[in-house]
Amino acid sequence: MGDATKAIAFQGDIGANSDLACRRVYPGLTPLPCTTFEDMFAAVREGRADLAMVPIDNSVAGRVADIHHLLPESGLHIIGEHFQRVEHQLLAVKGAKLADLKYVHSHVHALNQCRNTIQSLGLIATVNVDTAAAAREIADRGQKEHAAIASELAGEIYGLDCLRPNMEDAEHNTTRFLIMSREPKEAGPDSGDVVTSFVFRVRNVPAALYKALGGFATNGVNMTKLESYLVGGGFIAAQFYAEVDGHPSHANMRHALEELDFFSREVRILGVYPAHPFRKQQSVAE
Repeated sequence: MGDATKAIAFQGDIGANSDLACRRVYPGLTPLPCTTFEDMFAAVREGRADLAMVPIDNSVAGRVADIHHLLPESGLHIIGEHFQRVEHQLLAVKGAKLADLKYVHSHVHALNQCRNTIQSLGLIATVNVDTAAAAREIADRGQKEHAAIASELAGEIYGLDCLRPNMEDAEHNTTRFLIMSREPKEAGPDSGDVVTSFVFRVRNVPAALYKALGGFATNGVNMTKLESYLVGGGFIAAQFYAEVDGHPSHANMRHALEELDFFSREVRILGVYPAHPFRKQQSVAE
């Protein structure tokens, strides 16, 4: 995706799917594992990493918990996106066979994405903080009755055998990542397909959301994502995260954003970045 940088931060252990995404998009960078999403954002803000690889949605599990709360307060800017097919493997210690297994360990999302296969194998699912961490623990355990669901990369790193590839129940299992940096890097208005991500809060008046979004409809702007979440510790104030096709400098987008701003208390653009080719592939498939 372009510029040479030194390190890219991700949440999880070495060998996690986020680590795999870092290596595929920026093969020349050093992946920097972080314990939490907050730690990942801090690594970029503090200069220990130049970029962050942030999972935001999965086609099976839905949105990644807490990310929409953390994005606006991260102090970072979205400069790109990446769609990655998730390929889960059933990993066990050397010499283990399927008949030996009793337990399978992984992140809750990975376990949910492989639920049918896990049941068919008669395994007991155990939640772990991370797929790669589960693989590391299985290697440390050295017990044939325990397995992990993780990536091929995790298997290679921790010296595990793959007993079943493609454990995921759905072939379309894909995770979307946002790539974030300290400094904004806005795509040009004539650079092809562009996505604009922003957050906003509507005024506390009747039909405020309807009126705020009306400008996108009347100006022919395609909104691809709109999600709400509570803020301020109560049940009244909601913040919205939205994504639209187009550049803020385009006339139709400019008019739509002006109307949004009129009916909102706050509008903040988080990034204007090139649309990933995966979007077009999806449109053709549909």
